[in-house]
Amino acid sequence: MFNLNGKKVFVTGSARGIGKAIADSCVKAGATVLYHGATESEKLINAAQAANSPFVAGNLSDPQDVERLIENVRKILGHVDVLILNGSVQTYTGVENFSVEEFNRQMQTNVASCFQLIKAFAPDMEAQKWGRIIAISSINQLRPADRLGIYSTTKAALANLMLSSAKKYAANGITVNTVLPGVIETDRNAEILSNKDFADNLRNIIPAKRFGSPEDCSGIAVFLASDAASYLTGAEIPVAGGMQL
Repeated sequence: MFNLNGKKVFVTGSARGIGKAIADSCVKAGATVLYHGATESEKLINAAQAANSPFVAGNLSDPQDVERLIENVRKILGHVDVLILNGSVQTYTGVENFSVEEFNRQMQTNVASCFQLIKAFAPDMEAQKWGRIIAISSINQLRPADRLGIYSTTKAALANLMLSSAKKYAANGITVNTVLPGVIETDRNAEILSNKDFADNLRNIIPAKRFGSPEDCSGIAVFLASDAASYLTGAEIPVAGGMQL
């Protein structure tokens, strides 16, 4: 039920962290997986080579580069069966240090690029009457942190994109679902979690009393990509140790 044999999967932001864990798990499930990073970095090359998989680079913060990325994905895969929207940017920007430039950067990367990618790859899914679109959002979608004001706002916008897409594509065999990670121990979060007092206080508000790992998010992504989840669409699934409660 959970195998992805014969499926072509594109995971944005899969050079490291949650995206890499999801891409690796999809490979293990039998899929052909295209790894992605903003640049052709050593981390991206190593991640793809370790999985014996192809890779592609493209900056989601640049709408023109996203269009070039789409062309390159088509050249490599032909079409995409499973689109996993993981790539994003995050800064500690709230109301007090808001800037239009940073808002536009995060909105393009975290939301507009998802519009572009869905628009590009959903038609092929419609034609074959099968497809999966999975967004990796954040618990900030439900519990916005004031220090992540812009980021939380982009994730709320992404939620609406996913819900509207779920309605639009369901009749054509395409499911559209969202995973909401909580506090995950990735290199992105390493610096702030190195503050022991901050980390202890944060851990105490999580019912599970621990932070998650990237691998905690990969199993649910494989499930959502598989035929086992064929009747599940429009879902928002927290992987947060109960932090959403």
